[in-house]
Amino acid sequence: MLRLIALMIVVGLPVTAARAAGPAAFLISDVREHEDGGSLLIEVTVLNDDAERQSIPLPHKMEARIDSSGQASTIWLERVEQVPDRIALPPGGFARVVYVLRPLNESDPADAAISIPAWGTRQVAMRTTGVHSAQSGQVSPAPPPVPNHEPSARARSSADRSPSNAFLGNLSAYEPVYVVYGPGTNTEARIQFSFKYQLFGRPRSTSNQQSWLDGLHFAYSQRMFWDLDAQSSPFRNIDFQPELFYLTPVETLPNNVSLSAQGGIRHESNGRGGADSRSFNTLYVAPMATVSLGDGYNLSVAPRLAVYIGDLSDNPDIQRYRGNLSFAVEIGKDDGWQLSTNTRYNFSSGKGAISADLSYPLQRIIGGAPNFYLFGQGFFGYGENLLDYERNEMRLRAGLAIVR
Repeated sequence: MLRLIALMIVVGLPVTAARAAGPAAFLISDVREHEDGGSLLIEVTVLNDDAERQSIPLPHKMEARIDSSGQASTIWLERVEQVPDRIALPPGGFARVVYVLRPLNESDPADAAISIPAWGTRQVAMRTTGVHSAQSGQVSPAPPPVPNHEPSARARSSADRSPSNAFLGNLSAYEPVYVVYGPGTNTEARIQFSFKYQLFGRPRSTSNQQSWLDGLHFAYSQRMFWDLDAQSSPFRNIDFQPELFYLTPVETLPNNVSLSAQGGIRHESNGRGGADSRSFNTLYVAPMATVSLGDGYNLSVAPRLAVYIGDLSDNPDIQRYRGNLSFAVEIGKDDGWQLSTNTRYNFSSGKGAISADLSYPLQRIIGGAPNFYLFGQGFFGYGENLLDYERNEMRLRAGLAIVR
């Protein structure tokens, strides 16, 4: 049976934490048993003590130390799936986020102290029966377990698939998801959807150790180019893009810079035969850096180097038009304007392309509007889609997005 471990800050003062910008304080405010019966949910209050709005990173995993009788061991606090990578807080604002603490082994000591080096926290008292107050010496009883009122699979609405799908938390957004339209071309509409799936780690094992396998992901993106003015309105081309990649943990530096990297193998094809068939494979590596600019604005840059591998008989000169180098830049606010650009270029042929996406939350324009972003898109250069990779084009479209 899970031993309920309650925690509280021994000295209830804000502490300085690793952060993206400005002073931030992290306090453990609540501990409760997870519904899976095998872990604890740690509620953390994040405070913005600065006079300016701050964007504060929340690492996926935080290393914690347990000290007992002069011996130290390491455990990991893991951010729950619903908590974002960053939170934007106004001056003096706060937010509550939740991390998961995997249970200790039955052989671990009942009385110990926990600290989180990256957040600079003081030691936190741990007790198996309740919250221990260092000032009063009293022990508060542990809260009673919350009864499970989850309906049976037969009674559950078919629209709610999460209770019976243990791996749904591994699924998350990847590339933007949108529908845009621009008249005057043979591909007026462009539709894209995309997702990534973490192959290991979420639902995680009972191990408290972080594994390198946690960074392995599968991703899939699909772009559809729709000729609405043609007879029967066919999809002129559909590009399929599955990939397998590794994503490193985010490393936050003291100078407001966050670093990470991604590398993998990507297949791109349009699923057609004959003269219209297009396909190729690339190996790529992409370091990424994000810096806080203040007032909630962030700037991210990600150069990418790709090497073509395998058969190129469907499009033997595609490297001439797409090149091996690309450079992505993103600037904006989490709750405001965001501009994303991607440039690719072949220095030997002088050919390449630049694309740009501009988005803004629709609810900030129309109160009570659906949860969409206004989405504008431009493309200038070669190869907006695989079928037309040799064609120099300009496209301007506008529409709506749910992921930007």
